[in-house]
Amino acid sequence: MRKSLLIKKLSIHFVLLVMGAAMVLPFAWMVSTSLKGYHEIFRYPPQWFPDTAQWKNYLEVWKLAPFGRFYVNSLIAGISTTAGQVITGVFAAYAFARMEFWGRDKVFMLFLATMMVPTQVTLIPTYIVMSKIGWIDSFEALIIPFISSAFSVFLLRQFFLTIPKELEDAAIVDGCSKMRFIFRILMALAKPAIASVSLFAFLGSWNSYLWPLIVINSNQMRTLPIGLRYFVSQQGGGSEWHYLMAASLIVMLPVLIVFFLAQKQFIEGIAKSGIKG
Repeated sequence: MRKSLLIKKLSIHFVLLVMGAAMVLPFAWMVSTSLKGYHEIFRYPPQWFPDTAQWKNYLEVWKLAPFGRFYVNSLIAGISTTAGQVITGVFAAYAFARMEFWGRDKVFMLFLATMMVPTQVTLIPTYIVMSKIGWIDSFEALIIPFISSAFSVFLLRQFFLTIPKELEDAAIVDGCSKMRFIFRILMALAKPAIASVSLFAFLGSWNSYLWPLIVINSNQMRTLPIGLRYFVSQQGGGSEWHYLMAASLIVMLPVLIVFFLAQKQFIEGIAKSGIKG
């Protein structure tokens, strides 16, 4: 039995190591390519380590494209979208989890059904609305359509259901209003779920490509994913991959930092929300 259990554990760890390597190797190759010279990229057979690390590639990226402005635009859109999804998600999730009203469960199921609608289907109607309002090529167009999310509401609702109802009743008996209970007690207990929602929202906004490509016209309003495409097509000519990899690493860095800082809360929020597998 012990030998069988040991073989089973070793097999599982081997599979996990192979899967981990499959995910890490592309990232390692991107880092390696970002430090190579132009002629080293196409060398055959390929080499993992450059002859001399070209750290100047990262400086060249900032000169070839206005990544500083792209960073500011992406941060404004990402932080605003995240804050909007957290606020609307908390109130909507509280209503679906705690409040009693006619047809609540049916409305919630209908609300969840919107997750089945592909984003591409809503692009044209949303663009028409933005155009009518006059928000084309503005931060409003990047932020307002995404300040609510059915997934965020679902995640927070599942977490709120795990909090005892008696806690709210005791707080109300002590004179606590519903709004105060939400902001002072419920949101404090739901920090792991809020961290998960925030990470998903920020990551979705940070990596968004198709919608900014449609709604943004000027270089001053471009976000980082569009900035990468601008860099490839106009500056790099589609062949200077060392600059592209350096730029991609610069774009990925904030997301990696945020994930590692909120990793514990993120995993706890997913586990306690009932989303497993």
